[in-house]
Formats: sequence, structure tokens, C-alpha cells
Amino acid sequence: MAETVKSSSGGSSQQPKELSMETRLLLAFLLMGAVMFLTPYFFKTAAPVKKAPQTTTATQPAETPPPTVAAPVAETAAEPAPAVPGTPPRVAPPFVIDTDLFRVTFSNQGGTVRGWLMKKYIGNDGKMLDLTNPVAGVEFPFSLYIPGQEQLAKKLNWAWYEQTGDPDGLGVTYQFSDGRAVARKTFRFQKNSYLSQVTSEVTLDGKPVPSLIEWRGGFGDLTVGTAAGSQRTLYFNVTDNKLVEQNARSARNGSVTASGNFSFAGLADTFFAAVFLPPGNPVMQQVTFSDTVRTPAEEKPAPFSGVAVSDGDVNRFDLFVGPKDLDLLKRVNPKLEQVVDFGWISILAKPLFLVVSWFNGAFIHNFGWSIVVVTIVINMALFPLKLSNFKSMRKMQALKPQIEVINAKYKNLKMTDPRKAEQNQEVMDLYKKFGVNPMGGCFPMLLQIPFFFAFYRVFTVSVEMRGASWLWVTDLSQPEYTAIKVLPLVMIASQFLMQKMTPQTSGDPNQQRMMMLMPLVFGFMFYHFPSGLVLYYLTSNLVSMGQQWFFNHTETAQEAARSVEPPKKKNGRK
Repeated sequence: MAETVKSSSGGSSQQPKELSMETRLLLAFLLMGAVMFLTPYFFKTAAPVKKAPQTTTATQPAETPPPTVAAPVAETAAEPAPAVPGTPPRVAPPFVIDTDLFRVTFSNQGGTVRGWLMKKYIGNDGKMLDLTNPVAGVEFPFSLYIPGQEQLAKKLNWAWYEQTGDPDGLGVTYQFSDGRAVARKTFRFQKNSYLSQVTSEVTLDGKPVPSLIEWRGGFGDLTVGTAAGSQRTLYFNVTDNKLVEQNARSARNGSVTASGNFSFAGLADTFFAAVFLPPGNPVMQQVTFSDTVRTPAEEKPAPFSGVAVSDGDVNRFDLFVGPKDLDLLKRVNPKLEQVVDFGWISILAKPLFLVVSWFNGAFIHNFGWSIVVVTIVINMALFPLKLSNFKSMRKMQALKPQIEVINAKYKNLKMTDPRKAEQNQEVMDLYKKFGVNPMGGCFPMLLQIPFFFAFYRVFTVSVEMRGASWLWVTDLSQPEYTAIKVLPLVMIASQFLMQKMTPQTSGDPNQQRMMMLMPLVFGFMFYHFPSGLVLYYLTSNLVSMGQQWFFNHTETAQEAARSVEPPKKKNGRK
């Protein structure tokens, strides 16, 4: 309750109407809901996606090239020019490298990548996810960027290279020479690894020309309509021990160059990364671009981040292109863990994710049930604090008749009447007499809010949750796909039941009606949240209902109520 506010002259000033504990909680959750509801508009998340079956052979989309080396499919409709002795053919068939994890299609025009299909992940188009943008209209991935020599770069990026595949089908070499300019690129893959090796070098009249390897026009899951918002370039500065990220806005006025002792540099979106790792720790150079292009899912052009990297006159890199899986990234390079951005609440979100993953891997083997188990554990750990809340609520309920007597005593007073301060003081004295803190019940609820935000972050950045299923839910990282979302509706019902079980501490009908609106407010908030977050909150409600029922049937609850009862009258006296 509000205390009397003194004016500078020592008199009592106008007293604002005191907010009840329920109203304060409602306002707190409305604020939380506003933050969570507006978050997708400022920090774009991926649209619903599914994970492909975990097999080594994936269904091939009809329009993708067959998984064979040097498949006889022409790149263009133009007829190849007659070969001149000593020169490569004008057009060579696409070269496809097929591993257990992805299918990469190369073109001998520029020695560039034309498709990077992830076999274990599919996009919203129902096909294997292509991490490249086939409709970008800019340089293809692994083109060359040569600062100050744009014409040379253009020639090398659109020239026809000699294409030589490795005998095992896991590597390819591209070479070009016009008598003055010489360019060479090599790519080498492993059968069951997201790591590969790439090299490039350029000389002009026998002298090395510094060049950078590009990935432009978009990266990652481009089948969603909000892909541009999640794109960023990044590098890890070893000297500062810091991960630096930039988006397309950083380069809206021109490319941005950074150089230093980098552990890695590259591109990332919400769930995938393409990073170049130099051998040792040489000085690297990274350039960030802004490319305004369209995608297969969005006709309207949007600014996407592009990157170019180099580690010397001859570029030699290990290349990681794959999911932002924490265990996988850690095995490649411990610093790579930082590309999974748990945000400002990472101190809680990351351990929470690791605990859920541990339960999933060690015992349950389902992320949905692992979330249920971890939620139960959290609520049981918070039970001592909840017990204090239950006692306080029961005492406040038992004090209602005495508070109503006080309110009736002042019911005809206007809010501007200074005697309202006396009413507030009488109520506070009553609370103080029986050791009741009217705001004490808020603490356990407030303690759960960080878990709410932490789980929200887990479901929106963890690739492990992408496509994880639970019962009828096909993707815990996204809302349910059905027209009527079942989990949010069940959660609303649980909110109503929990309110019925909770002691009513206020006799104000307006406040009671406001509290009855809370389940609907929560339902509106959660209807478009990730299904895993709704599952967490529903489970938390069910556990809290069980704890409330248990407390209501204990002697402790009865003692809490009796402790605030006024003394019984004896012989007409109290």
C-alpha cells in the first residue's frame, strides 16, 4: 500500500489509488508480453521449417542435378565454342560433389558454387535446404574480390575455367589463364563432415595479386520471407578475444573492411553458418557488403549481408558450412560456439539449453519431453519460495473481512480526500501486525520471468530445436502449423483453472474481472510463440496447480489462515 506523501510544507499531498498485487502482476506480464510480441518485428526469426529424416540418402528434388560427378548437363543453352588447342572448353558440365551431409554443385564459369544443398534439413519449399541464393543476380559464392582491380575480378569471375575433378569425387580444381592473368581454385571435401578445404590464388604477369574469396547475395535459409533480418557477417578477433558481427546496414554506404588476427570469419543466419578458418592465426582481412537482392521466397529485394575473406596472397582455409550445433562447433573450434547468440540472457539461456540437451541425449531422446522434465525440476526447485507465496496468499484471503471493514469505514471518501491516507495506513498496519507482505507473493512469479525469456531464446536460436517434434507438434521452434493451435488453447484453460484454485485476496469485482482476462491475454501472446515455449509454460502451470492443491490440503494452510483471525469474543468482550 502507498504511504502518505508529504508536501514540502509538511501537509499531506493527494494520494494515488493503490494498485493491488494482482494488478501489478498483470501489468508486469502485459509488459513482458509487449516485449515478446514486438521482438519478432525487430529481431526477425525464421519461419516454420522441418528437419529432414536423419539418413545418409536424401530425396532429391526433381530440378536438382543428379548426384554424380561431371553429370552431362549443360549450364546454358548456348552451344560451346570450338575448342582451341591448349585452352579449356567454353562450357563444362556442372560438377557435383555428393557427401553424406550435403550436395554442392560447381560451375566452371568462374569456378564458383551454384548450389549448396543440406541433406538433413529442408526449407519451406519442401526441398533440401539450399544455403545459396540462386536468384541473387550478383557474383556467385566463391567468386573473387580484388580491391582496386574490379575489371580483373570481373574477368576472372565470369571466365570459363578448366575443370579437373578428383578421382574419388570429393574434390575439384579450377584453373584459368589468358597469358597474363592466372587464377587457381581448389575445393576438397570429406564424406561425413561439414568441414572442407578451399584455396585460391591469382597472379598477374607472374606477380601475386591479393584477392579475397566472396560469398554474396544471401546465405542460409532463404526460403523464408524474413531471411534478410537474420543475416550477418562475423569474425572472431583473437587480440580482443571478441566476436564482432555486422549486418547489411553496416555497409549501406559502401563496403566495410576489417583486418587483424582473426580465428575465423564468415557469414551466419539464425541456424546456419559459413566460416573460413585459417591455419594458425595469420592476419586475415574481411570485407562486409550490402547486396539488395530478392530470394526464392520474397520477390521484393532486401539488403543481405555479403562477405569476402583473405589470409594472404594465397588463400588457404578450412571451411565450415553447416548448422550452428554447439557440440559440432566446439569440436571444430571452441571459439565457434559464440556464433550461437543466446543474447543478453545467455548466462541463463545457454545452461538451460545444455541441461535440456543433456536430458534429451542421455535419457529421454525427445526434446519435447525433455522440456517437460526440466520444467518440472525448475518448479520443484522454486517450491520453497512458492510455499512462502502460498502462505502469504492464504493469510491475505483470511484478512479480507477485516480489510473490508476498513474499506467500508472510508467508502464514501473521494480519492482526493486526505483521509484516504489514513485508510491506507490502517491496511498497512493490519498487514504489519500479522506479518503479511502484500508484495511478497510477486517474488516467485518474478523469479520465473528470466526462465521465460531464456526458454524463448533457446527456441529461437538453437538449431537442435529446429524441426524437433513432440506428439502432434512437428517443430518446437515454431508455432503449431494447424489452423487451430491446440497447445495455446490448453494453456488458456490451465490458466483459468489455476486462478480458480488460487485464494482470492481482493473483494473488488473490477479487479477480479481484470484477473479473469489474464488467461485470454496470455493466450493472445502465446498463440504465435514457439510451441516449445508454450509447452514450457503449460507444464509450469500444471505443476503449480499440483503444488497449490497440495498446499491447500495441508495443515500449514489452515494454520496460516487461523494466524490472522481476530480473537473470539468472550462474555461480550474480545
